[in-house]
Amino acid sequence: MSDDVYTPPKVWTWNKESGGRFASINRPIAGPTHDKELQVGKHPIQLYSLGTPNGVKVTILLEELLALGHAGAEYDAWLINIGKGEQFSSGYVDINPNSKIPVMVDHSEPKPVRVFESGSILMYLAEKFGAFLPTERATRTETLNWLFWQMGAAPFLGGGFGHFYAYAPMKLEYPIDRYAMEVKRQLDVLDRRLAETEYLAGSEYTIADMSVWPWYGAMVKGVLYEAAEFLSVHEYKNVIRWTDQIADRTAVKRGRMVNRTFGAPASQLFERHDASDFDTRTQDRIGKPA
Repeated sequence: MSDDVYTPPKVWTWNKESGGRFASINRPIAGPTHDKELQVGKHPIQLYSLGTPNGVKVTILLEELLALGHAGAEYDAWLINIGKGEQFSSGYVDINPNSKIPVMVDHSEPKPVRVFESGSILMYLAEKFGAFLPTERATRTETLNWLFWQMGAAPFLGGGFGHFYAYAPMKLEYPIDRYAMEVKRQLDVLDRRLAETEYLAGSEYTIADMSVWPWYGAMVKGVLYEAAEFLSVHEYKNVIRWTDQIADRTAVKRGRMVNRTFGAPASQLFERHDASDFDTRTQDRIGKPA
């Protein structure tokens, strides 16, 4: 471990960028940085997002609802380029004061309803359409147990391990070691649960699986932070089984493409305004974001 010791000042001040991949958009204040209204499409549900794990949760659920025949779940998915700070526009901040993706507006209600935070969006849609959230008390509670587990656990995976392992301007032993240990503990929690049940809440596929899969499924398949070997993810056989099972669902394959700007070109659909966009490829008319 390095002998360098950081002594915090008596009062912290923001006088320089923190460094790392996302330094240009990190700041200690909220609110908009520029005026710009959000676009609104033709469907009742308007989603403003990016194909990161938190965004993928919502598009998977929307595609699963459409696959079940819920026509009211038709949606427009607008790409929000967080690298350019589009989440700080006045229109975006109006519907999500936290300036994170995703955020959704439901225009089918008498007064449009804004829904921010991915877990809240999943609950809202599941309750609105009566799907993927069991009504029996014990199973519903188990579903919510794992939904909220993910909301609390993922910051250690993303902002903790992911930041220091993949994005920080310098490699530091202590935070990488600390967060690697925690991520492996979380994977062990999941692996032990999935040794007992087919899905996280039991025998039924729910929003709990849709919430956890984009983060931890990507980790055990070697996609997230390219850290599969470092974390020995091959050890988590039950998580891998569950990951592959969910990945094989048609709605999941579609949902993970929406607002995706990285990976193989065939896996990317920058914006989604109609089901036919999966075939006609909206990239041709939108162009890849810089």
